[in-house]
This record gives sequence, C-alpha cells and structure tokens, in this order.
Amino acid sequence: MARDERGITAQSADFSTWYNEVVLRAALVDRGPAKGTIVIRPYGYRIWELLQAELDRRIKDTGHENAYFPLLIPRSHLAREAEHVEGFAPEVAVVTHAGGKELEEPLVVRPTSETIIGEMMAEWIDSHRDLPLLLNQWANVVRWEMRPRMLLRTTEFLWQEGHTAHADEAEARAETALALDIYATVARDLAAMPVVPGEKTPGERFAGAVETITIESMMRDGKALQAGTSHYLGTNFAQAFGISYAAPDGRDTLCHTTSWGMSTRMLGGIVMTHGDDRGLVLPPRLAPHQVVIVPILRGDTAAAVLAAAGELAGRLRAAGVRVHVDDRDHTPGWKFNEWEMRGAPVRLELGPRDLAAGTAVLVRRLGDDGKQVVELASLPDTMPGILDDFQAYLLARATAFRDENTSTVDDWAAFEVAVSTGWALAHHCGRPSCENEITAITTATPRCVPLAGEATSGPCVRCAVPSAYGKRVIFSRAY
Repeated sequence: MARDERGITAQSADFSTWYNEVVLRAALVDRGPAKGTIVIRPYGYRIWELLQAELDRRIKDTGHENAYFPLLIPRSHLAREAEHVEGFAPEVAVVTHAGGKELEEPLVVRPTSETIIGEMMAEWIDSHRDLPLLLNQWANVVRWEMRPRMLLRTTEFLWQEGHTAHADEAEARAETALALDIYATVARDLAAMPVVPGEKTPGERFAGAVETITIESMMRDGKALQAGTSHYLGTNFAQAFGISYAAPDGRDTLCHTTSWGMSTRMLGGIVMTHGDDRGLVLPPRLAPHQVVIVPILRGDTAAAVLAAAGELAGRLRAAGVRVHVDDRDHTPGWKFNEWEMRGAPVRLELGPRDLAAGTAVLVRRLGDDGKQVVELASLPDTMPGILDDFQAYLLARATAFRDENTSTVDDWAAFEVAVSTGWALAHHCGRPSCENEITAITTATPRCVPLAGEATSGPCVRCAVPSAYGKRVIFSRAY
C-alpha cells in the first residue's frame, strides 16, 4: 500500500485507512473501550469547542434558549410516535436492569430527544401567548452503529439539537429554514466546507418528519457527508404528545414543531474536506493553534531565541491570534512534521540568525507560497490577514474540487461513472423502489434536491419515468 515518507497511507491508495491514521496520529481522537465508542482528545475537543461556541452564539442570537433533558426515556414515550420509533428501532440502546433488578418499564438511551421534549412542551404550552417555544440542547446521544467509523458514525456522539413549537405551518417552516441557514453559514465560514443546502427525498427523510432539509458537502474521495439537518415535523409529534395551545378564539389547536441538529461528525468532515497525504489541514477559524512557533534552539543562543519566541507569541495573542510555542525537547525537523500532521495553518521558524536579522520564516500548511522570510515587527499586523487568506484559500480549493467532481448526467452509463468518483446531478422519478434499485446497483443514494437548483425536468436517469421534483437531484455515495 502506498505511503509517504512519514508512513501515512496515501488518500489515493486507501482513503478509509488514510482517514483512520490521520484522526489518530493528529491526536483528534482515540478508540474507546466499548465497541463503536471514541475518546475525543483535547486537540480534537478544542476544535469542537470553537465550532460549538460560534454555533451556540448564533442559535442564541435568533432567540433560542438552552435547556437540558434526560438521557433516559421511557420506552412507551418513544413508541407513541410510530413512524419515529420504527425509524430508530435498529439503533436504540435499551436499559432493562438497574439497581439490581429488572425495570418495570425499559428505558431507552436517547437516540434523539423529540419524544421527551415533546412531553415537556405539552406541559409548558397552554396558550398562543406561550409560542413560539424555542429550545436548544447540547447533549450526547447513543445510536447503536453496526459499522462504526471514528467521528462519522459512533455509538455515542455529541451534538446540539434544536426543538421548537409554533402556532402554524408557515412559522414552523420558516424556523426550519432559519436553522439550516445557520448551519450552512457556520460550515462555510468556520469549517471552509462549501455545502449544498437541499431537501431530502421521502426515502431519506427523518423518521416522523414532513420535510427534511440538509447541507451536503463533498469529501476528497468524492463521497458526500450530511453535515447538518433541519426537520419540519408538522403536527405529527404534537398529535402524539398533545402539544397544543388555546388560540385567540379559545379553540384548542395543535402546534407545528421542528427539530434540527449538527454534531461532532463535523470534525470528521473537516478532516476529509481539507486533509492531504501529509495529514490534517485545519481552517484557521477552527484551529486550536492558528500559528505554531518553532524556536531553533542552539547552544548559547537558545535562551534568547526562546525568550523572543515567547515575546512574539504575546504580541500575536494581543492581535487576536491563537498561537503556540513548541519548546519541547525534539528536533526542529520532528516538530515541523508533527505540526504538518496536526494541520496547524501557519508555522513560524525562529532561529538565532532570524533573530539577529529581525525576521522569521513563515510556512503555510497548504499552497504554493513556499517558505517566506517575514519581519518580526510586522507580524502582529499582518498575521490576521494571512490567516483570513488561508481560510479563503481552503474554501475556494474545496469548492473547486466539488465542482470538478460533479457531473450533470442524463443516461445511466454516465450516471454510474459519475457516482463512482463524485456526485451526479440527475433527473429522478422520486419513487422509493427506483431509489432502492439505484442504491443496490451503485451504492449511491439521493443526497438532496438542491434548494438553489435550476428548474428543469426530464426522464428519470434509471427508469425514464418523468422527474418528480422539477430539479435535478444530487446522487452520491455517502458517509
């Protein structure tokens, strides 16, 4: 199997093996003791914290409030929404014994919280004056994965889940769109992931939802990653849990509810969107260390160089830059390789000759700029712009890759070729039986009907029945 000089499997040789090696060697995660679980290490958790903080701010800015609901849910609650429980049945973990005896009613470890939050909404909402109810929860959930993959599909993962109740359909649908817009903005602006917002087909819809909208992003192996979803639930859960309000005329009226979520699978998405054969590549806005200073410590000059590195780090921090001085007892070459593997956007090399000249050597993690000699005095002023340029470069690079690997197709032979390496934009009849046939032959699934897609119609790429959506559908293999 092809490997580079540091022993990393090349993406082109085995993308899955490359991914597993990178998330472990870049110290993002480690394997947990129970099957399908992971430990998120401090470096990986810091990326999540940075994403979480910005997402939390945006959620609160739109009027939502954070709350917390129980991890354990009575199984009867889950069963009250039949379509929902059927959709999650294979993934549910159930507690049957506790306190040394069998429980009278088994408890489900939450796979998602629509049922328990629906129960509480029914208690908290009495009149139209209580609406809208805008809740968000940061939590862990458990879904029993048969084929786990670190960060992407794990038995336990972290996320936020928004849950809201509204007086009517229009308001609830507007909320669903608002949540997806928050996700799309965070994915693009922070993670530099060029996502495509779209609607899920009925076969891909969230269990119990009337409509599911999603953001889909292309990974560097051409597969799609669902990076966040938002669901209009209609009155389905309101009927099941009695979520209703007294309208101004006194009439008892069912609420329209929504739910939406983004999870730690975004960390895996960042790895697969930007990484290369040297390891992780982090967008500056989510990098724990935007700049790593590597002091070149030699003999009598070591103390002066280390002091200068610390002083430079202080000035960069004052300019709003997250900076780390790597003063560990390793060779400079070892550190260079280490921070390439861990994806630090910018490395500054500072040795005695640099210090004497008032300069440092700047190395970007990606790009064709090579090593640049920069003035130490100017770095606090120029570094924020350098980081912004790198952030924009990553987004442009990922967008170009997606566009180059997306094909508009009208016949089955071209479709099979397109989904073997990337995305296919194709007409589709919308019938579940046809979707299943496409997936059985190619392993590709309909990822979404792009919200901004051009209006067009034509025969289904597989069965020739007229298209159902008035737009082309994105098909791809997916994580």
